[in-house]
Amino acid sequence: MGQKVNPTSFRLKITFPWKSRWITSKKEYANQVLEDYKLRQYLEEKLSHAQLVQVDIERSLTIIKIIIYVARPGVVIGKGGANLEEVKKGVERILNVSKLKKDRVKIDLRVEEVTKPDLSAKLVVERIAQQLTKRYPHRRAVKQALEKVMGAGAKGVKIALSGRIGGSEIGRTEKYFLGSVPTQTLRAIIDYYEQPAHTRSGYVGIKVWIYKGDTLSE
Repeated sequence: MGQKVNPTSFRLKITFPWKSRWITSKKEYANQVLEDYKLRQYLEEKLSHAQLVQVDIERSLTIIKIIIYVARPGVVIGKGGANLEEVKKGVERILNVSKLKKDRVKIDLRVEEVTKPDLSAKLVVERIAQQLTKRYPHRRAVKQALEKVMGAGAKGVKIALSGRIGGSEIGRTEKYFLGSVPTQTLRAIIDYYEQPAHTRSGYVGIKVWIYKGDTLSE
């Protein structure tokens, strides 16, 4: 089960809260899910240099609060808040594009700093993917990632590569461990992310599990 179920969805409501927090009618549900998807896609592209980790969305009747977690908040805010205003305008355009003037909502955009980026599975995966794309030796890239994650205070980390690793003709899977990663323990705080790397030989899938400790007492 630890390998076939997404560790984040497996622990929803027990260890992790939902990233989209709102209630709506059945008629509007699909539209709001699509809005959330477009919003996250826009922020991912716009804030790619700010090391975006997560976007939380909270909706009320008239206000939508968007919390952006990044490792480099200065890139998001910009000089005198210029970049943040530009991002806010783009968000308002996405959310209000199909609404009448009386139905338009206000945007409350907040930026939170991630103090330990090496404990973010998303940033670890993106760094490894960039290294593999630039033909960096995969074992060295993984070893450096393992050491950085454990050095940041993690209790365990697991990295899995699958596909044409190192340009091999036959695809294979390689797994690397350091510390302990209890994938089936619900109280365990495990940050998980997966993403493919587009290498010259083909796709190489990357999965990262980072065990940060337990949230509930036994």
